[in-house]
Amino acid sequence: MAFPTAVNDQITDSVTQSNVMVTGSAPALALANLYQATSQALSNAALNAANAQQQNYVIAQAATTVGVSTLYSLIGAVDVVDAADLLKR
Repeated sequence: MAFPTAVNDQITDSVTQSNVMVTGSAPALALANLYQATSQALSNAALNAANAQQQNYVIAQAATTVGVSTLYSLIGAVDVVDAADLLKR
């Protein structure tokens, strides 16, 4: 019980107990906030990794398409020239 004051003792006790409860729960709340921030950061890291992998696949597919297109254009150029003449050289 609190020291005698001009305020009702029950009110003083209830305020004191609520202050003690807030002080007592602060470490648990801080740890919960830490866990939540860490999980959010890890989720963002996983999302960024998946996005980067997807973008790399798109770039690889574009490079493959350009390479195959170049090969087909070379094969078309060979068809225009007589293949027998190329073998004789």
